[in-house]
Amino acid sequence: MDYLHDLNAFLPGVIIALAGIIGIVIDAYKNDHGAIFGVTVFSLIAALAVSIMDMFGPVGEAFSGMITYGGVSAFGNSVILFGTLFCVLISREYLNAIDHEYGEVYALILFATSGMLGLASANNLIMIFIGIETMSICLYVLAGLIKDRKTSAEASLKYFLLGAFSTGFLLYGMALLYGATGSLYLGEIASAASSDLIFIAGAALLLVGFFFKISVVPFHMWTPDVYQGTPTTITAYMATASKSAAFIALLVVLSKMIPSETGNWVDVIEVIAIITMILGNLIAIVQDDIKRMLAYSSIAHAGYLLVGLAVGTPEGYSAVLFYLLAYTIMNIGAFGVVAYYERQQGLDFTDVNNYAGLGFKKPLMGVLLSFFLFSLAGIPPFVGFIGKWLIFAAAIETGFISLAVILALASAASVYYYLRPMVYMYFREAHKDVPLVRSGIIFKSSLIILAIMTLYFGIAFGDLHNLLSSYYAGDWVTHFIGQ
Repeated sequence: MDYLHDLNAFLPGVIIALAGIIGIVIDAYKNDHGAIFGVTVFSLIAALAVSIMDMFGPVGEAFSGMITYGGVSAFGNSVILFGTLFCVLISREYLNAIDHEYGEVYALILFATSGMLGLASANNLIMIFIGIETMSICLYVLAGLIKDRKTSAEASLKYFLLGAFSTGFLLYGMALLYGATGSLYLGEIASAASSDLIFIAGAALLLVGFFFKISVVPFHMWTPDVYQGTPTTITAYMATASKSAAFIALLVVLSKMIPSETGNWVDVIEVIAIITMILGNLIAIVQDDIKRMLAYSSIAHAGYLLVGLAVGTPEGYSAVLFYLLAYTIMNIGAFGVVAYYERQQGLDFTDVNNYAGLGFKKPLMGVLLSFFLFSLAGIPPFVGFIGKWLIFAAAIETGFISLAVILALASAASVYYYLRPMVYMYFREAHKDVPLVRSGIIFKSSLIILAIMTLYFGIAFGDLHNLLSSYYAGDWVTHFIGQ
């Protein structure tokens, strides 16, 4: 084994894990939150730079085939690190405002991110399990960060119990797959796949475990309560980075490990995508709590992503990858503005009714939130429209007409609840004169950059889409898994 080669292949994960250890040491001996924040941001920028360079480098395997590097794995790592970086940038000011900026928060985020990077690069069922558990254990703690708030304790406990429950499905599925094929490597499992009951049951249980992690219907029950009780910027981290990691791993499992001839997997994904899009949007419409609205919105977006996986073509998979980046940009931005308003005193700014008149009191924040909500609704020329269009086009091209129609109708229905906060901000009188505090330069700049990217990738998306499509050129299965 070439250890230097292996470490270099997983260099972003090594950087993040070492930074997490350094953060813990600083917190133990100096309790310098500013230094820990600086180490966290620097390590994320360095790891992101390495991942972006890896996107244009060779594709292969490392650690005896446990992980892959380059290509889609590098892109997945880049999306995860990008989302984590911006969540950290908007977190310090918010956590200071609610008096919960602890040094261990940044270390937990870094350790969770290292698990996500392992999950997105996994080429072995053991690596998938290690990545999911490393990520999840840290998120369970972060969800209960505000210990004196009942909703935070409820979020942490509910997330832990249902997360542990889903892990049982995941492990049992892995055990059955190993029993049916004699291997834990994804490529070898695909080669030994059959229509035997043991293999079918193992694959089904594995998918159930993944469905819990990406919160699709009917495995979504934990999502709104956890999102509501978790600190808002940490919620943004859960909703973007962790979901991106899980979707990358699910894409690998569906496209490389489970051959379609072993079962009607496409039909299963199609049905779940349909009920997820419909139910997520319908329940989001009646929500007054904006964090619960965004939670059900994230469920609906998981349904859109499942459409691309159900299509099962290179075009569908590349559309899913693009949409993960788009979703990360616009969702962090939306949660960031909500976090800004939540810092104010005097009104509960998680209630959309209390957004009345805020568009004129804080014009910049009003414009930024409008940008992100327009994009989430899929309105051109924002990046959310392009993401949905690419998935829609892939579905139409492959003959999944019903899926494409439901995607379009569900997206149209979402316009109602995405535009509702804007109606309150610009067309309703403020309930009372509440003084609004100013935001810091890092917080404000981060949201502005996200807004610019929301517009930029909605207009100049061609180069990125071509790059993602090139990952699947020729023998795209071999290219993807690095064999």
